[in-house]
Amino acid sequence: MPRLDNGDAFPALTLDTVADGTVSVAHHLAGRYGVVLMYRGSWCPYCNAQLAAFARAKEKLDELGIRVVALSVDDRTDASTLVEKHRLNFPVGYRADADRIAATTGAYVSESPRYLQSTGFVLDPNGRVITAVYSSGAIGRLVAEDVIGFVRYVKSK
Repeated sequence: MPRLDNGDAFPALTLDTVADGTVSVAHHLAGRYGVVLMYRGSWCPYCNAQLAAFARAKEKLDELGIRVVALSVDDRTDASTLVEKHRLNFPVGYRADADRIAATTGAYVSESPRYLQSTGFVLDPNGRVITAVYSSGAIGRLVAEDVIGFVRYVKSK
């Protein structure tokens, strides 16, 4: 399955989210730098830490015009609990179709149980990939402070 390369347009994804209803990723991120975080599930401690760090970095992300959206195969109850627990302040999609997402983004999928491995994208304001992080297991993911530094660098050029 093909991976997204730098310069590729991020595929059209529409998500059912915990607090924001149905969200078109492209529409939500349009005209801004965007971060798309695919996380393994609310049960994953590494994912919890990553999502909480992005929520804590909201002020810095906002200053740079960066919006975040996250998604997993979690059901609505588990996703809602995660959002509440970490006070996540960005759209969090639930019940994502792992096979469909993997087919369009190249994300790795765990076979049993079936879920998306941690995958992250930073998009430019035109919705094109400027960096991607694919993990095939528990570790390896975008970090909020790295994204902030990277976007600062890109904007300075």
